[in-house]
Amino acid sequence: MNWGLVIGNRAKRQLRRLTNSELHQVNAAFSEMCHNPYHGDVQFLKGSDGAFRYRTGDWRILYDLEPEHKVIVVTAVKRRDSKTY
Repeated sequence: MNWGLVIGNRAKRQLRRLTNSELHQVNAAFSEMCHNPYHGDVQFLKGSDGAFRYRTGDWRILYDLEPEHKVIVVTAVKRRDSKTY
C-alpha cells in the first residue's frame, strides 16, 4: 500500500530553486518513497525526534513519518555539502 506525501512549506521553497533535471531526480525519489519510505538509502537521523534522511545523488530529502496515517512529511530538500546535517 502506498504512503501519502505532504511537502512542508520550507521544502516547497527549496524545491522551487531546483533546475528541471534536479527536480526530476527528486520527484523520482518521492515516488520511490511513497511505495516504501524505509527502502533505499535511508538513515534515521540521530539526535532528532524520529526524522529520516533519503539520499538521491547530491540531494538529501529530510522527512518525518506518521505510520498510523501512512503519511510522509517532507521537511527539507537540501544539496549535500559540509553543512547539510
